[in-house]
Amino acid sequence: MIQSVKRIVLVAALLTLAACASYRVKEQRTTQGPLAEDLWMNNVIMANGREPNFDERRHWNNQIDLKISQYLHRNQDSANSVDVSTFRFIRQVSVGQTDEQVLILLGPPIAKTTDEAEIEKLARKYWPSIKGNATEAWEYPAGWRLYFKGSRVVDITQYFVP
Repeated sequence: MIQSVKRIVLVAALLTLAACASYRVKEQRTTQGPLAEDLWMNNVIMANGREPNFDERRHWNNQIDLKISQYLHRNQDSANSVDVSTFRFIRQVSVGQTDEQVLILLGPPIAKTTDEAEIEKLARKYWPSIKGNATEAWEYPAGWRLYFKGSRVVDITQYFVP
């Protein structure tokens, strides 16, 4: 009887430990931000309570391909840049991209700010590195924050609590 109680307590302790280990805050500073498809998929799931079907995925892929092609046709310097594959094929926001590229990939942000105090709150522990380099911050789902100087992405952070 005591042995089975000990086993139950041990199993409960291990399950609690495993639950605590999986509940980790994700905080990072990176040069590569969110993938367009991940944020789009998240928006579809939140809106519809399900993953997008084949036709919805095909339609989204066609639409984003068209927007990217039109942008690159209008902006030959971007079409010939070293990072064009990140934008065109991987469809990922990265440092150095323009605000127009970000809008094509991710759509409008949840929130925008040019207030330095608000940018500092968003940057959290990375503020000393970002301070003086960013004049605007855009916030996206899953804790993604994009920092701009003028029209270019200069920094990317993520603070996500599951």
